[in-house]
Amino acid sequence: MNEEVQFILDATKESMDGSIAHLEKALIKIRAGKASPAMLSTVMVEYYGSQSPLSQVANINTPDARTISVQPWEKSMIPEIEKAIMNSNLGFNPMNNGESVIINVPPLTEERRRDLVKQAKSEAEDARVSIRNARQDANKDLKKLDISEDLLGNAEIDVQELTDKYIKKVEDILDVKEAEIMKV
Repeated sequence: MNEEVQFILDATKESMDGSIAHLEKALIKIRAGKASPAMLSTVMVEYYGSQSPLSQVANINTPDARTISVQPWEKSMIPEIEKAIMNSNLGFNPMNNGESVIINVPPLTEERRRDLVKQAKSEAEDARVSIRNARQDANKDLKKLDISEDLLGNAEIDVQELTDKYIKKVEDILDVKEAEIMKV
């Protein structure tokens, strides 16, 4: 196959891989009832004048399925950590015991589960759109090349097969997440 065509296919695959990675990252933030340190992955804390990820100023773990414990390396950071968690819009209400910040993860109501499934579906749709955009860009780039009609047709079929494969991946990831969210 033509090198230019292969380059376009590789770039398209890379772009679609990026869409899948973004989807997985977005779905980690959608909680599924069970406490996980990943729920706090987006929390940034004011640390000596600069914003730092929570994981760089404290040890985060889950003593049980409904609790997240945040043990700061400096006790003076407890109020900052509480403030950062409150401001992160994750819906958590942190408490401190003087040593660490404790977050009780409330069980999800049926309505909240449905909302989270909608949110997951929305993220999946964004990933599908991103994959289709990559297909569209690839087809445009292929048409710009000075290649035979047969080669162009075959390359477009390859791009479509790639698109179908990645859309299927999105569906599989969404199905797993949806089952995780709805499991009581």
